[in-house]
Amino acid sequence: MAYLLLEGGSEFNGQMSEADTRAIGLAGGFQTPIVILPTAAAPDHNHLRAGRNGQRWFESLGASHVDVVPVIDKQSANNPDFAKRIATARFIYLLGGFPHFLCETLRDSRVWLALLEAYHSGAVIGGSSAGAMILCEHYYDPDQGKLLKGLNLLKSICVLPHYNRFGKGWASKLRSSIPQATLLGIDEQTGMINDVSERAWTVFGAGAVTLYRGDQIEVHARGEQFQL
Repeated sequence: MAYLLLEGGSEFNGQMSEADTRAIGLAGGFQTPIVILPTAAAPDHNHLRAGRNGQRWFESLGASHVDVVPVIDKQSANNPDFAKRIATARFIYLLGGFPHFLCETLRDSRVWLALLEAYHSGAVIGGSSAGAMILCEHYYDPDQGKLLKGLNLLKSICVLPHYNRFGKGWASKLRSSIPQATLLGIDEQTGMINDVSERAWTVFGAGAVTLYRGDQIEVHARGEQFQL
């Protein structure tokens, strides 16, 4: 079974330790190879700091093999050595930042194909904010004010990150734009993992996950499970 971890932002703090530790366990434990992709933080030259923060965070949880792979543009996304490092990882984590840059940098690249290879062989794929958004069929790019096509690991899904701060404000527009899709509003310091089955998800962290399905709205708090 392939596992996904979707987080709403503000990920590197104590509130997220439960979700991230669960993901590490699903990936094979604290000795398993973990790769961090800081790609989404590259446009404002924040990728080095963000990558180091991610590495420190996962090591603080007990992980012993954490690798930051510096995919920061299309050229590096097609670097065969980077692709090899990703293909052999068991937990691949996409940091937050600029969703459109992240999506188009990874799209059809060697690194993305390597990520898919790892995913289909059982690796856990995780993403926070922009990293979670682009894993879905749809994502909203606030910089352009446009709904765009994601990388489609989750079909008919659109993530609204930082839901308790500003993501909630996107819901009305997106519900009318993609009425057939399920919107996932994920609060900051909150994550969800399909750790029960491919359709059943568990909520972790400080906040809640809000689902918009058709005319229905559901809210699920920490420890609750729901199906997509």
